[in-house]
Amino acid sequence: MSDSAMSGASVLRVLLVGATGLVGRAVIAASVSDPQIRAAKMRLVALARREIGLPQGARMELVLADPQGWPEMIARVAPDVLVIALGTTIATVGGDRDAFRAVDHDLVLTCARAAHAGGVRHAIVVSSVGADPDSRNFYLSVKGQTEVELARIGFARLDILRPGMLRGRRAGRLRPAEQVGQWLSPLIDPLLKGKWTRFRSIRASDLARVILDLTRATQPGLFIHHSYEFRAILRR
Repeated sequence: MSDSAMSGASVLRVLLVGATGLVGRAVIAASVSDPQIRAAKMRLVALARREIGLPQGARMELVLADPQGWPEMIARVAPDVLVIALGTTIATVGGDRDAFRAVDHDLVLTCARAAHAGGVRHAIVVSSVGADPDSRNFYLSVKGQTEVELARIGFARLDILRPGMLRGRRAGRLRPAEQVGQWLSPLIDPLLKGKWTRFRSIRASDLARVILDLTRATQPGLFIHHSYEFRAILRR
């Protein structure tokens, strides 16, 4: 398996898992203008279970498979960097906690372990602000448990992103609470200071730029990124 993610080889192969969600679609859109992709120094491959429309000018591959076949497809793609943008909500799965956990915990870890077994040394995973395995909030506890287990897999570099509310156009109709949150968050963000800064919202398009920037990172270790780290990366 290639070690180009850490060795600096000319073409970096990045696999995006979770291409149909808000963040995944934003990464695909951002890839159109990414200088490394345009210069053919980075190649983006998206893994999804259904066809998605690609933006004009996209230079990437789309691989389709049912989730149970994703480990095999990850092995076939043999990426240098794995980006996991999988995620759902309790409401989306009709309040079914097992269904939520099956995606945000089980499928995330299945993909990560398959990638690591295939030689991938760098993974970037979208989690959530407030993720804590000991949280009384089920959503945040699952996110936290997933982070803990990701750290145990053994990637040379693991970037965990903990965004606040994600702003952007989601597939399907927004629920009333989401609509209010999307409208209010830009007004509330400036009031969140100090330790509360990490709860600021972020546009999915900006988070996508952060993800693409981090694919080029080479320093080994575990890195957990919040709102303030996102802003620093975006200012580069």
